[in-house]
Amino acid sequence: MSLHLEIVTPEKKIFSDTVENVYLPGADGEMGILPSHAGLVTALQPGELRYLHQGKIVTLAIGSGFAEISQTKAVVLTDMALGEAEIDENATEEAIKRAEEKLQTIDHSMDAEEVAYLQGVIAKQSAALRFKRKYQH
Repeated sequence: MSLHLEIVTPEKKIFSDTVENVYLPGADGEMGILPSHAGLVTALQPGELRYLHQGKIVTLAIGSGFAEISQTKAVVLTDMALGEAEIDENATEEAIKRAEEKLQTIDHSMDAEEVAYLQGVIAKQSAALRFKRKYQH
């Protein structure tokens, strides 16, 4: 039995093919998905997604989103999916710094939605930065 993996961002379909396994950063920690997995829908947190495709481990930094798992298919819907080469370390550090500075200047005019957005930016960019530094050659 095989597992079909689809990774989709708002911009494009990143990947669609049969894989041997998938490891996702679930809301409660890392999840391993194999063919015949029980069906579920789970939230994803920013982190590292890995899958085994044609004998090779492929890794991506992903943002938040959702995964829908069935016995034969895993669909990952995320707001970011980047390989190590696609992450600019300096730009990522700057994005984190800008969001942190903006959060430091919170006043009563900033609504909860804006705070949550900034916290999401920091989480997503921090995950990308950790991923970049882990796999940097």
